[in-house]
Parts: sequence; C-alpha cells; structure tokens
Amino acid sequence: MSVTVQFDLPESVFSSIRSAPDDFVNELRLAAAVKWFESGRISQGKAAEVAGISRQAFHDALSEYGVSAFQVSSEDLRDELRTL
Repeated sequence: MSVTVQFDLPESVFSSIRSAPDDFVNELRLAAAVKWFESGRISQGKAAEVAGISRQAFHDALSEYGVSAFQVSSEDLRDELRTL
C-alpha cells in the first residue's frame, strides 16, 4: 500500500533549481530519507525504501550528502566501552 502526497509549488521553482518535476520529487524523497536516517528516525533499509532506491544506492547517497552510514549515539558508544 502506498499513499500519495500532493502539494503545489510555483513553476519557477523547477527552473530555479534546474530540475524537472519528476526529478525534483526523487531528490526530495532522497533528501527526506537522508535527514530522517541522520536524525535516527528510520533505519537505512527504511530510508532506502522511502527514497525508492536500493540500499547500496542509499549508502552511496549518504556519502554524497556527507552523512555517516554509521549512526551511533554517544550513549551507545559509552555502553559499548563499558563492556570492554
């Protein structure tokens, strides 16, 4: 099951960013997925699904966006170090 989300943008937006509407949608989905992954809201697998790409392609996109593929909180690291 999928849900369609629709919103209106001025046509000038697409010429400003030099992107066709379909390309814009794909870029928007990827940007949202990267941000949600970076903030810990979703997993890599779910983020790839949101973006509509493979997990490997999502991993590559993380690098392009400058986001680490490893999302570990300082608390998680402290817990790991305590067990050593």
